[in-house]
Amino acid sequence: MICYTTSMEELPKAEVTGRVLVVDDDLTVRDVVRRYLELAGHRVELAGDGEQALRMAAAHEPDLVVLDLMLPGLDGLEVCRRLREHSAVPVIMLTARGDEEDRVLGLSLGADDYVSKPFSARELALRVSSVLRRVGPRPVTAAGLSDGSLRLDLTARRVERDGRELTLTGREFDLLAFLMEHPGRAYSRADLLAEVWGWEFGDQSTVTVHVRRLREKVEADPANPVRIATVWGVGYRYDPSG
Repeated sequence: MICYTTSMEELPKAEVTGRVLVVDDDLTVRDVVRRYLELAGHRVELAGDGEQALRMAAAHEPDLVVLDLMLPGLDGLEVCRRLREHSAVPVIMLTARGDEEDRVLGLSLGADDYVSKPFSARELALRVSSVLRRVGPRPVTAAGLSDGSLRLDLTARRVERDGRELTLTGREFDLLAFLMEHPGRAYSRADLLAEVWGWEFGDQSTVTVHVRRLREKVEADPANPVRIATVWGVGYRYDPSG
């Protein structure tokens, strides 16, 4: 289930560390992932099933959750759904290779990233560090971005539309901020994977799902978006409403 591609000594120290909740019913997987994450400088807590994970997250919200989809009892998709009812904590899913439908559903529920099994524990640790780095404080040249009734506070990482605060995941916030910072420019899905996710290659449906979720939150009519436009044959473009 886990493949080892390098020695643990080769794992670089994370630039931004955090408290990570690892949810998997396989004791070996939990132990190996814990050791790699701790080597990268993260604090790690472990849960063996979905109910335990939700109790732990409610008692003390983690900075990131590594969540296996194939859990006994309450499966990973339901855990992700319940987390998203009250939290924007970043979630990295562990999925079986080839389970594209579950992967897309997980992303549509608000997961930020996924790693397919069998996976490299080193790669997972790097993905965790990458997500935490992106959702953590970032240097900005302005306090925020605005477009009509849509306002982003880049320092507090808050989004408001029509005076109402929106609940965005870390990756959704990063995608929206990137597009708003580059209005009028068309980006392919591969461009956005590289710029927002930091991936040189990957499943481009990840971008499609996140764009759809963003439209549901920032567009008055998601079926006829005016801010996040589709550029046919290319990708997406942000058009300021004003």
